[in-house]
Amino acid sequence: MKKRILVLCTGNSARSQIAEGFFRAMGGKTILVQSAGTHPKKMNPLAIQVMKEAGINISAQHSKDVASFEGETFDHVITVCDKAKESCPVFPGARITHWNIPDPVTLEDFRNVRDLLETKTGDFIASEKK
Repeated sequence: MKKRILVLCTGNSARSQIAEGFFRAMGGKTILVQSAGTHPKKMNPLAIQVMKEAGINISAQHSKDVASFEGETFDHVITVCDKAKESCPVFPGARITHWNIPDPVTLEDFRNVRDLLETKTGDFIASEKK
C-alpha cells in the first residue's frame, strides 16, 4: 500500500513543490505525494528551473490550497516552513514532520534549497523502508 504524504508550505510556490518533485522521482510506486499551501501563490519559475537542472520536470505541478485536502487522510504531513507549521490544519492519524527550509530568493538560494530537499527527501524515504 502506498504511503500518502502531504508537503505543506505557505505559498506552495517553491519549497513544497520541489519536495513534491523529489518524492515523485524517488518514491516510485511506494509513495503518493501532494503539496499544498496555507496561502497558495503562483509557482515560482526558478523552482521549475532548478529542478530541471536536476533532471526532474515539475512544470505540470500547480499550487493548491491546503483546504482542498480537507477530509483526506495522509500517513505523513511534512511542513517545510515555520509559518505552515504554525497554521497546519489537523489531519487525523498523520505523523507531522517539520523541516525548517529557508525561503529561497536568488537562483543560488533555489539551488541550495533544492539540494537540501533532495537530501531530506532521500533520507525520509530511506527511513520509511526500515
